[in-house]
Amino acid sequence: MEYNHEHKAERIGWIRAVVLGANDGIVSTASLVVGIAASGVAADHLFLVGLAALVAGAMSMAAGEYVSVSSQTDIERAELALEQQHLNENWTAEVHELATIYRKRGLDSELALTVAKKLMEVDPLGSHARDELGITELAQGNPLQAALFSALSFSAGAALPLITVLLFSVENLIPTIIIISLGSLVLLGGVSAHVGGASKTKAALRVLIWGALAMLVSMGIGQLFEVTV
Repeated sequence: MEYNHEHKAERIGWIRAVVLGANDGIVSTASLVVGIAASGVAADHLFLVGLAALVAGAMSMAAGEYVSVSSQTDIERAELALEQQHLNENWTAEVHELATIYRKRGLDSELALTVAKKLMEVDPLGSHARDELGITELAQGNPLQAALFSALSFSAGAALPLITVLLFSVENLIPTIIIISLGSLVLLGGVSAHVGGASKTKAALRVLIWGALAMLVSMGIGQLFEVTV
C-alpha cells in the first residue's frame, strides 16, 4: 500500500475565505429576505432587497478580507525586518537564541547549537522566522486573493436566496428560503470539511445551527415589526 503523507494545511487560506464568504452570503441574505418578508413588505421589493444585500455584502467581505490580510502581512514584514536587524547587529546571540529554542524542543545542547549554526549558514532569516516568530511562507496571506475569493463566494452564497425569491410564490417563500438555505449550509459545511480533511458532521452541524438561529431571529424581528406598525 502506498503511504499517503499529504497534508491539507496549504489549503487553509483559500478554504477559509471561500467558506466564510459563502456562509455569510447565504446566512445574511436569507435572513434579511426572511425578516423583510415576515414584516409584510410587498413581495416585489424582496428581490431588490436581496440584490442590495448581495452587492453590499460582497464588497464588505472583499474590503474586510483585504484589510485584514494586508494588516497581517504588514506586521509579518515588520517583524522580519526587525529580526534581520538583530541578525546584522548580533549574529552570535541569534545563533544561541535559535539553539535555545531547539533545546526546549528536546535536543541536547551540543546538537541544538550545531543545528542552529547549520541552519543559519543556509537561511538565517528564514530559520528565525520559522522557529522563533512562527512565520512561514505558507502562513503569509495574499490580500487580493483573499478579497477576490471572499467577494465571489459571498455572491455565490447570496444568489441562492435571490433565485428562490424569483422562483417561488410569496405564500411559500419563507419556509422555502429557510429549507434551501439550511440545506445549502449543510452541504457547504460538509464539502469544506472534506476538502480540509476535518469532520464533516461537526462542520455541517455548526453551520446548520448558526444559520437556523440567524434566520429565526430575523423572522421574529420582522414579525414584531409587522405587529407594531
